[in-house]
Amino acid sequence: MDRRLFIGSAIAISAFPLTASASSGSVAYVPGLVDKALADGKTVFIDFATDWCTTCAAQNRVIQKLRSENPAYDAGITFVYFDWDQYSKDELARRLKIPRRSVLVALKGDAEIGRVTLGTSEKEIKALMDAALNA
Repeated sequence: MDRRLFIGSAIAISAFPLTASASSGSVAYVPGLVDKALADGKTVFIDFATDWCTTCAAQNRVIQKLRSENPAYDAGITFVYFDWDQYSKDELARRLKIPRRSVLVALKGDAEIGRVTLGTSEKEIKALMDAALNA
């Protein structure tokens, strides 16, 4: 392969992250955000992800598809994008015992409703979103 073509392709690919991350209608995580939402009585769905992870991208596509098909998810759940590269050492990740990126967690009050680790099936993610919606 021509070196200039390779370098140009690499630059172009890196300019477009694999997931929509926080721009996908989710709130970008900052310390204290989740605790405040929970204290306000909200149900929170946290996507522990990176914008370069292919599993995270697959999870995000399923989440976005389900959200577009059922507006009740957005009405009843606060979706939070937790940038694993930036916040993996954050107190929230330690408290919830999040071992890695590609983890989806639903919370309400002091309780964890459920989680999906590495799962990308629509059935599994929909079950978690439905549980969060009905919490």
